[in-house]
Amino acid sequence: MWLEVLSRRQFSSYKFLRQKPIEHFIVDFYCAKLGWVIEIDGDSHAEQPRYDENRTALLERHGLTVIRYGNRDVLNNIAGVYDDLAGRLG
Repeated sequence: MWLEVLSRRQFSSYKFLRQKPIEHFIVDFYCAKLGWVIEIDGDSHAEQPRYDENRTALLERHGLTVIRYGNRDVLNNIAGVYDDLAGRLG
């Protein structure tokens, strides 16, 4: 995800950070200018939906938009992930 989509400011001038601490969580990717948190969910996330709901709620209270993609989507459909993010930019 980082190399294929978010690094080198492939989305205009938007800068994304990896592994950004926010309170007691570390988010996968973060863009301050957009207020986006991008999370890549592996299989373990299916086993802990309440944890993810609480985490998302906390991040949203900070005014952030949480965007989630499954690990399989990132591995098997990176072009679709890119297109989805580009579409969200409007």
